[in-house]
Amino acid sequence: MNVLETKNAPGAIGPYSQGYAANGFVYTSGQIPVDPASGEVPAGIAAQTEQSCRNVGAILEAAGTGFD
Repeated sequence: MNVLETKNAPGAIGPYSQGYAANGFVYTSGQIPVDPASGEVPAGIAAQTEQSCRNVGAILEAAGTGFD
C-alpha cells in the first residue's frame, strides 16, 4: 500500500492521509473546496464543486492516474 501525499491538494486535517494506492485501486479521502495555493474557499457551489474535483484530481495524479 502506498500513501499518497501532494501539495496540490489540501493536507489532511485529521489522522488520515489524502489517499492510498493498493492493488490497482486508489482510495482518496473526502475533499473540501479549499484552494491549496491560497487556502481560500471559492464563492458559490459551482466553484466549490470544481475546486473539490481539482483536489481529487491532484491526488489521483500523485498516484499516477487521473479521471480517465
